[in-house]
Amino acid sequence: MDFSAHYIAEDFTAELPVADYIARFRDAGRIARYCQDCSNYGRSWGCPPFNFNEAEYLTRYETALIIATKITPKKPGIPISEAKHLIRPERQRLERRLLEMEGQYGGRSFAYVGTCLYCPEGECTRPEGRPCRHPQLVRPSLEACGFDIERTTSELFGIHLKWGSEGLIPEYLTLVCGFFHDTKKIVWNG
Repeated sequence: MDFSAHYIAEDFTAELPVADYIARFRDAGRIARYCQDCSNYGRSWGCPPFNFNEAEYLTRYETALIIATKITPKKPGIPISEAKHLIRPERQRLERRLLEMEGQYGGRSFAYVGTCLYCPEGECTRPEGRPCRHPQLVRPSLEACGFDIERTTSELFGIHLKWGSEGLIPEYLTLVCGFFHDTKKIVWNG
């Protein structure tokens, strides 16, 4: 079933120097503790712990383009178990565009947190100690690199993260991703 007719997706963007984004929105120690409590910690190639130096990974580029996608269902009362049907098409669109931008401009993408889009659920090779099947596609999320997404969305976009209750999704869902680069100006056309 095509769920895209059941919601409206809006992209919001903010661009700022990487150094400013790190100084204002990165709280690596606190966010790392949340990651360590997650069941995906060390079980997915998009999740920590990473085999690269995060500081070098983050500071290699000058500018951060942050994208927040607000997904608003057209009808209320959708069970939380159906959230993936609203999120997945938007993740696919966002991650496809981010990878295109890497090819076009250079730079580094940060995808949305969650399960990998490229392997069937539960079939990541990381728990078996094998290399990633899709290293050219998998990117860490901003959260996985220590960024506070609640603060990012509220301060940069005026969007407050919402959580489901009583088994239903909230009035809207929010995805956040990013693109760090050295290009003068990038226009997001996700």
